[in-house]
Amino acid sequence: MELAVEFAEYLKKKNLSENTMRAYRYAVDQYMSKYGKVTKANLQKYKMYLLENYKPKTVNLRIRALNCYLESQGKESLALTSVRVQQKTFLENVISQADYTYFKTRLKEDGEMYWYFVIRFMAATGARVSELVQIKAEHVDIGYLDLYSKGGKVRRIYIPEALQSETKEWLKTRGIESGFLFLNRFGKQITTRGIACQLKKFAARYHIPEEVVYPHSFRHRFAKNSRKIFRYRVPG
Repeated sequence: MELAVEFAEYLKKKNLSENTMRAYRYAVDQYMSKYGKVTKANLQKYKMYLLENYKPKTVNLRIRALNCYLESQGKESLALTSVRVQQKTFLENVISQADYTYFKTRLKEDGEMYWYFVIRFMAATGARVSELVQIKAEHVDIGYLDLYSKGGKVRRIYIPEALQSETKEWLKTRGIESGFLFLNRFGKQITTRGIACQLKKFAARYHIPEEVVYPHSFRHRFAKNSRKIFRYRVPG
């Protein structure tokens, strides 16, 4: 509470508008509620969280807010860099259908079925990476996953029949009947950061431009495909 009051006073001295001060306080409260302590690692985690869940304009606003807070605490050296791509570039920086097809083919040929299904699910369902890690075998059985927001709204992610069928066969070979699909080597849910880092490694292995191989790129692939064909019948 004391830090919140201190930061509010700091903002007033900078002569910012009431709306800007409110937005800055919200961003800092959001960060603190998720990570608590100000460290370089936590700040990077927060930036990744923003990139996965918000548009670039909002990401940059939250980053400016955090940097302002760091400045108020004399920790400018920890400042985050803003998203420097324009909205148009951001939307166009998507993996092509050809590269996507090549990517999943190579993964399958190399026996990397876990990662084959990671990109298949994102590209065929439009799931955010934070939603991907919540998918369970039970959802594959019924063909969809319902996610509930704090406001009580429901977002339903549909799993196309072809992907549903192929995933069931994969799970059968692994002896999995229930639980999360995507676990790490310790049997825990894999992190969104872990997925992003591994995708970059595969991009380098298969000589696919790294700038188009990131989790949200496959969600954009889904969006582009869904404009051309029926809403949930996306080429998997």
